Amino acid sequence: MATIVLDVQDESLLTQIKKACQLLKGVASVKVQRKPKSKNEDITQTAGYKEAMDDIKYGRVTEYASLKDFYKEMGL
Repeated sequence: MATIVLDVQDESLLTQIKKACQLLKGVASVKVQRKPKSKNEDITQTAGYKEAMDDIKYGRVTEYASLKDFYKEMGL
């Protein structure tokens, strides 16, 4: 058995698309799965972003002039 995935932007069409797919010969089942809406789509509101900004604020960041300087500091 094979699976086909359709991404539908207009959810108002889901019922019609589901009915149309069920009419196709050989289709065993049609399932609708909605993607959960993320509450934190804004990256600036994530814990990782806030932690990174704190690192910058409190000087927990190291800058290197080049990749070569970084390798030298790491002993590579």
